[in-house]
Amino acid sequence: MNIITIFNKFPTQKSCIEYLEKIKWSNKPTCPYCHSQKHHSYPKEHRHYCQSCKTSYRVTIGTIFHDTRLPLQKWFLAIALILNAKKGISSRQLARDIEVNKNTAWSMQMRIRKAMIDTPSLLSGIVEMDETYVGGKPRKMNNSSVTLKRGRGTSKIPVVGMVERSGNVVAQKQKELKFKDLKKIAKKSIDFENTVLMTDDYKGYIPFKKLVNHQTINHSQKQYVDGNKHTNTIEGFWSLLKRGITGQYHYLSNKWLNKYITEFCYKYNNRNNQNVFENLLINALGV
Repeated sequence: MNIITIFNKFPTQKSCIEYLEKIKWSNKPTCPYCHSQKHHSYPKEHRHYCQSCKTSYRVTIGTIFHDTRLPLQKWFLAIALILNAKKGISSRQLARDIEVNKNTAWSMQMRIRKAMIDTPSLLSGIVEMDETYVGGKPRKMNNSSVTLKRGRGTSKIPVVGMVERSGNVVAQKQKELKFKDLKKIAKKSIDFENTVLMTDDYKGYIPFKKLVNHQTINHSQKQYVDGNKHTNTIEGFWSLLKRGITGQYHYLSNKWLNKYITEFCYKYNNRNNQNVFENLLINALGV
């Protein structure tokens, strides 16, 4: 779904609302308060009146579009632009593209990211697990001979990720990287009984050998690929995440970091999904 398709398919507020009603109600308006389908409609106001609880309502109640004053076409454009931006789109760029102020654009992005929260099935098969670090100064500053520390031992924020080869990715920021913390994250996302876990030789991963078929690639010995043994898939995801942060967002606060990670995970997991626009609207509507 690109911006040309949005303009052609949803030229008016009415066409946008009809599309949302089709997705949420199958064109059978249902009261969000008492769930009755007895109603009469006010087409000019795009509202319905429930004959059971005597309350008026519209399809956007309880959704990310609730109480918005913006035309829904702008919301649809914002969703399309965000989904099509592989490395993300800044709030200032989005503000210019859909002609809103930057604070409105940022608020829209955060609401859309809320709809990107998914609960994928447990990862299985060959699953790669790794950690990376986000934020802080670059490892080597311009025009400087000083090389700064990277990774562990710095003030950067740790992020842990797991990816099923040719499948989904799960990632989140993490305060501690001890085995008990890594185990807690992994148990929520990995089917241990049907998984071969690939990691580097970080000591926090060593005890996983007691829980799952665990194979290690020795990065500390400059070994990065050994036959089928590597963590290149999750490293590729880290590359997308970091290029998005560096090239588009420039700076992310610890408070909101997980929201941005959610966006990158959602787009990665739906990279081959031709219906991702509609699926995101389904999430947004709480269907």
